[in-house]
Amino acid sequence: MMEIVRIPVLNDNYVWLVHEPASGETMVVDPAVADPVLNAAKERGWTVTQIWNTHWHPDHTGGNEAIKAATGCTVTGPKAEAERIPTLDRLVGEGDVVTLGAVEAKVLDVPAHTAGHIAYHLPGEDVAFVGDTLFAMGCGRLFEGDAAQMYAAMRKFEAMPDETVIYCAHEYTEANGDFALAVEPQNEALVERMDEVRAKRARGEATVPTDIAAEKATNPFMRAGSVEELAKRRAAKDAA
Repeated sequence: MMEIVRIPVLNDNYVWLVHEPASGETMVVDPAVADPVLNAAKERGWTVTQIWNTHWHPDHTGGNEAIKAATGCTVTGPKAEAERIPTLDRLVGEGDVVTLGAVEAKVLDVPAHTAGHIAYHLPGEDVAFVGDTLFAMGCGRLFEGDAAQMYAAMRKFEAMPDETVIYCAHEYTEANGDFALAVEPQNEALVERMDEVRAKRARGEATVPTDIAAEKATNPFMRAGSVEELAKRRAAKDAA
């Protein structure tokens, strides 16, 4: 079984450190900064051998250069954003497979937040690393894409098994849930989930990862019935 470690950095980012014990390989997803990642790996006796980037934003790639210099790791990321991530060694897109030891991850194109955003789905582990496309009860802002692309991305995630654990990159859950309640105030699953989220945040605890079953039940963007409905909800959330 892989070991996955949450590393809180900056204001609300989460970097994911992933260790595959059979091979001894260690990978980091979207390192915003280097030192906390290198320290977390060192504490566990791990050496980072790979970085997987989901998109080009600096709070997801800012640690690439220093980690690569310190470890000699290889960096994999979206081929559609290669010009914006100069540290990339391998360029990938929809249908490509990347590996961590014997564990395989399928690459999904999920543009909308950025033009070339990708996600990594590890079906054998029931895990997906989704960057800033899918959040707990939310989705990423449409900085470089549109609602139709985000709607298509939601369908890709929705098709994953319910037990798939979703590792997103920010602690946005409470604010996302407040908006979701404004959209669906009678959603009992949502009301119950928000009670749990508020309690966790009051204790200073993280609320992610999440899973596909929870998002199907409570995420207003995954639950949007059309592109138009998703667009309307995204615009309302941006204005909130």
